[in-house]
Amino acid sequence: MADPEKHPFLQGLSKHRGAPPTVVVIFGASGDLTARKLIPAIYNLSCDNLLPADFHLVGYGRKAIADEEFRTMAASAIRDFSRRELDAEVWGRVAANTTYVAGGYDEKAGFDRLGAHIKDIEKGVGSEVQSLFYISTPPSVFGPIIQNLGASGLGGMYLGSPRHSKVIIEKPFGRDLDSARALNAELRSVFEEGQVYRIDHYLGKETVQDLLVQRFANAIFEPIWNRNYIDSVQITVAEDQGVGTRAGYYEQSGCLRDMIQNHTTQLLALTAMEPPGSFEAEALRDEKVKVLKAVEPIVLGAAADTARAQYAAGMTGGVSVPGYLQEKGIAPQSATETFAAIRLSINNWRWHGVPFYLRSGKRMPRRVSEIAIQFKCPPGTIFPRKDGFNLAPNTLSFQIQPDEGLGLILNAKVPGLETRTQPVKMSFRYATTFGSNTPEAYERLVLDAMIGDGTLFIRGDEAETSWKLYTPVLDYWRSMGREGMEEYPAGSWGPPGAERLIAARGHAWRQP
Repeated sequence: MADPEKHPFLQGLSKHRGAPPTVVVIFGASGDLTARKLIPAIYNLSCDNLLPADFHLVGYGRKAIADEEFRTMAASAIRDFSRRELDAEVWGRVAANTTYVAGGYDEKAGFDRLGAHIKDIEKGVGSEVQSLFYISTPPSVFGPIIQNLGASGLGGMYLGSPRHSKVIIEKPFGRDLDSARALNAELRSVFEEGQVYRIDHYLGKETVQDLLVQRFANAIFEPIWNRNYIDSVQITVAEDQGVGTRAGYYEQSGCLRDMIQNHTTQLLALTAMEPPGSFEAEALRDEKVKVLKAVEPIVLGAAADTARAQYAAGMTGGVSVPGYLQEKGIAPQSATETFAAIRLSINNWRWHGVPFYLRSGKRMPRRVSEIAIQFKCPPGTIFPRKDGFNLAPNTLSFQIQPDEGLGLILNAKVPGLETRTQPVKMSFRYATTFGSNTPEAYERLVLDAMIGDGTLFIRGDEAETSWKLYTPVLDYWRSMGREGMEEYPAGSWGPPGAERLIAARGHAWRQP
């Protein structure tokens, strides 16, 4: 094993999380995601002594940038976006092994230069290294990058070899079922499935991982986690910001593609899946695929299981903001939804008859992501509502962001000489219990990819199963154009259609 004094990254390294010598190559190295998330994630892994002893960071992009300029850009990104302040000594260890290669995404010559650069790194290390290729680019160049990784020999390094390669691919993973299948086929032409890490950063969030712990490490939940006791499930992923500068991307995406098909459906899968046989990656991912396959087709037309809308002008945070159609870069007759609500039914023994309500939107009252499990009400024989007793359904809520934690609504007696009841909330917050310096999702996911743990990544068949569910909705909405498109005032929780959708089953949206 390497000498800790020569390789300070080894100091304090947890052996079971150890990665072999690694080169991380970021395609799209000058992009926003690299600055905001990836560079800070790598820096914080260094702070925690979780990078491998021989770690090298290589940026790749069309723009010609000198190594020192790339290091300066990276240091600036850490100052602006890291959860920790820039420590010169820690960053110095990473910066010493940070370089840049310029090249096009659709030209093999650039990838040949990258391959030669990696070989030079191996000569300096004195051994072969694993290469982790992070594709942080627009989807339009996913294909050329994958093809050139194959053509240059960088993608075909076999599994089990110290020098094997891996690829992390950012969302959106396709635009519909056909494009997802095509992208999977392209990946399989170069990589084995075990080398591919389809990332959804929601799966790296502490509270999403805590959902698994709450479900499977606490015996009080499993007996009641089913149709006998649960009345409904609501999953909300709300944003308070508008489309901002992302009009070009958002017009081609919309809320269903941008949030529902990936983030929100991942939360659904973790909430509804059966207990895996072990906490191994394939066991957990098998159960996620099974439950997604059990979701019944979404009803469209007059009795639709869906609602869609665009935000109109309104007030957010006390500031007047324009509607979606008035945003810069948005077509006047755009049929792109900024809000979507879906009612899903899972056709299996555990969840038969339990509706799952998913909603996501922009320009909502606040930024929040939450899973709410609403339990059935007890028989009103002892404390009947008609006699004025104030009762609420027991609700277990997982707040994914911000103010991460969970809450439980119970009914309690109000102090006094007469019997009166009132709902009360018990809560647990990560910041209060564990401190506020929680690792970012990308830190966990980059580390997991380096060590080869695919538990929190999306498998190819899982991505296709999700698209199979939502592609008919996208096709139907496209055929309808603006017909059926509602509006909701900026700063509100959505359109009337979403209220009708949930009221049809006797439920109401929570105010997270």
